[in-house]
Amino acid sequence: MKLQSTRIACAVLACAALGGALSGCVAAVGGTAAMVGMSAVDRRTTGTQVEDQSIELRAGNRIGEVMGEKARASATSYNRVVLLTGQAGNATDKATIEKLVREQGTVREVYNEIEVAPFTATLGQRSQDTMITTRVKASLVNAKDISSSAIKVVTENNVVYLMGIVTPRESKRAAEIARGVNDVTKVVRLFDVITEDELAAMTTKPAPVTEDKSNGS
Repeated sequence: MKLQSTRIACAVLACAALGGALSGCVAAVGGTAAMVGMSAVDRRTTGTQVEDQSIELRAGNRIGEVMGEKARASATSYNRVVLLTGQAGNATDKATIEKLVREQGTVREVYNEIEVAPFTATLGQRSQDTMITTRVKASLVNAKDISSSAIKVVTENNVVYLMGIVTPRESKRAAEIARGVNDVTKVVRLFDVITEDELAAMTTKPAPVTEDKSNGS
């Protein structure tokens, strides 16, 4: 009986180990698929997308470490260009936050839109900003004549900031769409602007590889 129990226990452990390994494989494949899907609709390279996430994490942590409760600031990175929004108590704190972000080695540019003002953003204001962002994104999707996946939308105190890699036509069209959304008081474009030829080269897919069956068995 003892030998049988030992065999059963070993079998359970083996199954658990195998299940864990298989789960790990599934998670890894799922994560890879998600990344491929994300990069397929984004004009940034996969590496740049990952770097933008890293910049936001590092910048946010650094701002929190140094500023503590002296400021409420958010860092949004797109194509290694960082937008700073929020409030700081004085101009010195605002400049300090920008310096902290510029110290992140891979940052190309910083747009410091932090207000020197008391921390007056209420839950209601933040909810409205979130709603505006949602409406702008939905309007970009519904427009059909613009690639909404190429544009990042950030809203702070009813001001909409547009980031992304776009052509001059797309830049103008996106701003028009954002201005037409209720409660938007201002639209600020922070785009990386490219030509139509550059966009065509960026989105051109390689020709499919066909199998040569002329020498097939």
